[in-house]
Amino acid sequence: MSQEKEVIVDGTGMILGRLASIIAKMLLKGYRVYVVNVENIVVSGRRSTLIQYYKRTILNVKSHYSHKWRPKRPRSPIRLFKATVWGMLPKNSRGIRALKRLKAYIGVPEEFKGKSFTRFEEADSKKLSRPPTPLKVIARELGWRGVEA
Repeated sequence: MSQEKEVIVDGTGMILGRLASIIAKMLLKGYRVYVVNVENIVVSGRRSTLIQYYKRTILNVKSHYSHKWRPKRPRSPIRLFKATVWGMLPKNSRGIRALKRLKAYIGVPEEFKGKSFTRFEEADSKKLSRPPTPLKVIARELGWRGVEA
């Protein structure tokens, strides 16, 4: 991959769905995308309703297998973000290859310090009328025990 086909995105204050759709389109075009500060990506809506929705849809999935086995569900902000992007990609080999070009990080790793980050105006949360809920709050309610960045 050439250097101009790489994009480093700062997720701080970006809306989850809008950012995921932009990144999915870039991945399908062949870009390698790195997203930093994933825990600060926000979701619009009332906090209690969002947490209830995520718990109901992600954690409360029934299975016909033994009660000891459960499907692995995304709980960390990185896995929640990647699951959202995967939902916007085609479910074939092209989508799988595109998702492999996505890397997400909590905080800013050493290799990206001092580099310029890309921000998308159309995904900025400043347009929202209510205060948004950060992805790290939802992840904590789902049982994520990660460290704060």
